[in-house]
Formats: sequence, C-alpha cells, structure tokens
Amino acid sequence: MSSSNRTVPFFNYPSLFVEEEAKMVEIFTDVCRRGAFIQQRDLEEFEQRLGEYVGAKHVLGIANATDALHLALRAVGIEAGDEVIFCSHTMVATAASIHYAGGVPVPCECGPDHLMDPASAEAAVTSRTKAIMPTQLNGRTADMDAIQAIADKHGLMILEDSAQALGSKFKAQCAGTFGKAGCISFYPAKTLGCFGDGGCVFTNDDEVYHNLCLLRDHGRDAEGEVRLWGLNSRLDNLQAAILNHKFKSYDQAIARRREIASQYQERLGAISTLVLPPAPDSDDRHFDIFQNYELEAEHRDQLRSHLTDRGIGTLIQWGGKAVHQFKDLGLTQSLPYTDQLFKRLLMLPLNTTLTAEDVDYICDCIEQFYDSKTTQHAA
Repeated sequence: MSSSNRTVPFFNYPSLFVEEEAKMVEIFTDVCRRGAFIQQRDLEEFEQRLGEYVGAKHVLGIANATDALHLALRAVGIEAGDEVIFCSHTMVATAASIHYAGGVPVPCECGPDHLMDPASAEAAVTSRTKAIMPTQLNGRTADMDAIQAIADKHGLMILEDSAQALGSKFKAQCAGTFGKAGCISFYPAKTLGCFGDGGCVFTNDDEVYHNLCLLRDHGRDAEGEVRLWGLNSRLDNLQAAILNHKFKSYDQAIARRREIASQYQERLGAISTLVLPPAPDSDDRHFDIFQNYELEAEHRDQLRSHLTDRGIGTLIQWGGKAVHQFKDLGLTQSLPYTDQLFKRLLMLPLNTTLTAEDVDYICDCIEQFYDSKTTQHAA
C-alpha cells in the first residue's frame, strides 16, 4: 500500500499530446486537408533539419528504428553469413536487424558505462566479421576512438544503433555520424518522439543513401523503376510534421533532462550503494542527452518495490535481460560482466514532465530505503 498520495509515473504518455493539444490538432488538420500523407514536404523539411543538426549529409525518415537498422545493414552490403558485433546491453531489435539482413549477430560485453566494451568487441572479431555496431545507449555515445581503432585494424565497417542518442556527442561529433550509417528512433518515449513508431537513418555516403532510398520504397527509383527487392518503410508525413514542430524546442528539452540528471547526482551521489551514470559535463569528451537515467543499485528489487509502494514508476530495460540471455535465440556467448550487471540495473524517471519537487520526492524515498538498510545492518 502506498505511503503517499503522490505519484510519479515512469513516463507520462498522455502529456505528449495534452501539453500541446491545440497545436497537435492544428498540425493534424493542416496535413490532412492537404492530403499530404506520404513523402511530402513535411518529411523533406524534417530530414533536412535533422541533417543540419547532427552534421549528416543525408537523412532518410524510416517507418521505425528497427527497419532503419535493417535497411542500413542491407544498404552497406551485409550479406548472408557476415558477422556483426554488437553490445548485448541493447534492445533485441539491434540483433534482429542483423539477423534479418542475413548477417550473424555476435554479442559482446558492455563496460562500466553500460556501453560497448571495446576490448570485448575486439576479442569477438573473426575472419567472418564485417561490421561493428555500437549501441549509443541511454543518450550517451560510446568511446568511438577505441571503436574506430578496432574497425581500422580489422577492416570493419561501423554502423551505429543511436536510437536513444539524438544529439548526443563524443568529442563534439553527434551519435549516428561516425560510421557508414546511424539510426535514430522516434518512439513516443524517446527524447524526440512522435505519436507512434518512427525512425531515420543518417549517412554521409552517397552510395549508401542511394541504396536506402530504394530500400525504403519497394526498391523503386525516382522514375518508378524497381531496381532491387525493397520494403515499404517510409516515415509517415503526418508523424514528420509533428516531429518537425517538436524539434523546434529540442535543445530546451535536452537542457531540462540534463538539469534533472544534475539534481539526481546532487541528491544521490553520496549513496555508496548506488552507481550513478556520469554527471553532465563530468567528462569533456561526452555530451549526454539523458534519454534514460540508468543506475546500478544494491538490493535492486527491494528498492524497486519500495518505490512502487510510494507511487514511483521505475523500469528495468529489456525486461531485465540482455540479448544473449534470451536463450531461444541460440546465442551461446558467455558474457559474465553483463550477466552480473543486469542484476543491479534500474532506471529512474527522467523526462521533461518531471518537476524539481518530483525528483526530490524520488530521492527522498531512495534515501529512506538505504537509511533503513543501514539501520537494520547496524542492529
């Protein structure tokens, strides 16, 4: 039973619409009255603005981020039997995209930052490896210098699952722009979310862009000639129009997320039983956008129950399993560090609907939990 009438949901989905209801209705009406549903100017404008924002030559809106990864892999030439190394701390979609492109997904360990561990990635390279695909998780970009060095040494392509990292940077370069292609998700709960599924691909490679244009639209070229086997995976123009509007305030949204992360750091940083994500500006190589606030916690499950009883929503990513732990997928790699890490991971609420009072309430409840543990231990 809750000890407080206060509730802090993990994510407030209705607010996506309610906070700007009149504007969203206006956008819907405008697009529908124009009959502008598929590949119209709203999508073109959004793609152009995204490219300018991240520094990518080409951007293509795709129906969802899983398709974006799948099509990117096909566009760069991944073929049957080609191995692609990925970090097991990711959504299963990362591995599924490799599988459905014909490749062989090869999971590796994550490191203390919850991102791809370069040493583990390099240890997974074989003569069949063709690409390495880091997941830029929780709004943080991996050590791309180390990953680039591995790719250069072994002649590998880099593709990025940047679904959670729009605007995240490593050494002032945006996630999704380091390799042959990078993909972003516009799922509603993302830092830039639409009202359904959506995604995009970034690339600076003209040939990859040409292939992607064909692949997302049934293999058809500008004249309607079918050049290859493609899919129907275009970002709906209505969703693009909504995203185009929301993108105008994107920098402010990221600034607010970083403020919340700083407040968590200030309130929880001294609790020795927690391992927090790096604080904003704690490492000048990284600019984090804090898609999620994923920490490590002793007594994780008890803490989560304690917070639930007090009306606070939390989440354990991927249902509490890394990709290699889904045994029905047939992956046999042993990843002991990731196995142990997944016993401790927990995500606290972090989104722009949170107030400073909400964050203080969450932190108060966490402090109470660990204070009680200390008292019990002393007794």
